[in-house]
Amino acid sequence: MEHNLHIYNTLTRRKKKFEAIHPPFVGMYVCGPTVYGDAHLGHARPAVTFDLVFRYLKYLGYKVRYVRNITDVGHLENDADEGEDKIAKKARLEQLEPMEVAQYYTNGYHKNVAQLNTLPPSIEPHASGHILEQIEMIRRILASGFAYESNGSVYFDVETYSQKNHYGKLSGRVVEDLLSNTRVLDGQSEKRNNADFALWKKASPEHIMRWNSEWSTGFPGWHLECSAMSTKYLGEEFDIHGGGLDLQFPHHECEIAQNKAASGKDAVKFWMHNNMITINGQKMGKSLGNFITLEDFFAGNHPMLEQAYHPMVVRFFMLQAHYRNPLDFSNSALQAAEKGLQRLLTGMETLANLKATDDGNADVKALINKFFEALDDDFNTPILIAHLFDAVKLINTIAAGNDTIEANDLFHLQSIMKDIVFDILGLLPMEAANENLNKLSEVVDLLLNMRMMAKAEKNWAMSDKIRNELTSLGFEIKDTKTGFEWSLSK
Repeated sequence: MEHNLHIYNTLTRRKKKFEAIHPPFVGMYVCGPTVYGDAHLGHARPAVTFDLVFRYLKYLGYKVRYVRNITDVGHLENDADEGEDKIAKKARLEQLEPMEVAQYYTNGYHKNVAQLNTLPPSIEPHASGHILEQIEMIRRILASGFAYESNGSVYFDVETYSQKNHYGKLSGRVVEDLLSNTRVLDGQSEKRNNADFALWKKASPEHIMRWNSEWSTGFPGWHLECSAMSTKYLGEEFDIHGGGLDLQFPHHECEIAQNKAASGKDAVKFWMHNNMITINGQKMGKSLGNFITLEDFFAGNHPMLEQAYHPMVVRFFMLQAHYRNPLDFSNSALQAAEKGLQRLLTGMETLANLKATDDGNADVKALINKFFEALDDDFNTPILIAHLFDAVKLINTIAAGNDTIEANDLFHLQSIMKDIVFDILGLLPMEAANENLNKLSEVVDLLLNMRMMAKAEKNWAMSDKIRNELTSLGFEIKDTKTGFEWSLSK
């Protein structure tokens, strides 16, 4: 398994070698959210991390197909092979359809990551929309001899697979330890080993989300969905697979085994895992009940928050740590990030108004080289940001008349820093981000006023079309006696 320390350098070498033959292409798959609750800060980190990767590779001229899935079926409580589906449980408690729950929280996730200025992925497949692909992959794994059927369920046979392949190579787990620690007595389980994992589960009578297959009426295993969707859209071998570090085992380890069993190939060239966001050193997450939603961060509505934090402050806070390092939440850290971001954005404004001289003494070339050296070293954003602050210091000394810069160097510094700060790091002036929200409001009001005109003219088809299109984008529309009200749903 190749280490990802210099992932970009390796991709660049490959680009130089093959770009004369065909346009450079990168396939990237990232495990998206399980949509059964509001997006929290833990969801934001992979969204921002892989948005940075997406932005930088596109900036370098790669054609990137970025696939990020939505998990809306098959993810059971406690990440187990037994129990209730997380979305189905939420639907039962709230007396809703499971897909109603999934759509509601998907809309909220989209809204929140858009506020963080992340680019939408190239493709965003839903697990529930790819049941046929998952069934077909199970057939191939069964045909390879690395799975077995038991009472209508199908399980991956870890012991048989490990006789010919290395199960545990990503996470460093020793398969002999896994097997010896998880063996069960005959007849006490459908599985041959507790280390085996479900590819297909026969649905219990009360299980809501179910599909027909030759084994039973049931549903696919959580691990299988990513294998099926990634290879459908990126092929049997692709470049980058990303996700949170907590997915490394068992989820990604199982993906490796499934892909190898189904196609005989190692699907992924580079694995990238962002580390966790913690609160007081403990992982933030729904299961622990210690999470803060992104809506809470942006509004300041949480007992642990001293103030509201702008989405750009939250994004900058995450970029100040390397994606492979843990990041601990505190109000003081976010407040420091707010001051640092303002300093950087003020420096950008100063840079835009600098005047060049005939001959300057600023070493701009060395500074720009440091920017890209940091990005090329496994997307090292904290080092990059340190160099950006060095640039701000230089900008301020030039503005004060203590240094000079010639015209060509000034043009390059302005151009490259704009690219780095806004296009690659994905930061926005905080006023601009608010202005974008105001423009969105104006556009929605315009469309709903057009709808009112259509209703007055009894053009019901146009009226329904506007309402349905806005609803599908996550807007909640309410007609009133005096006109309309709308909101962007969570």
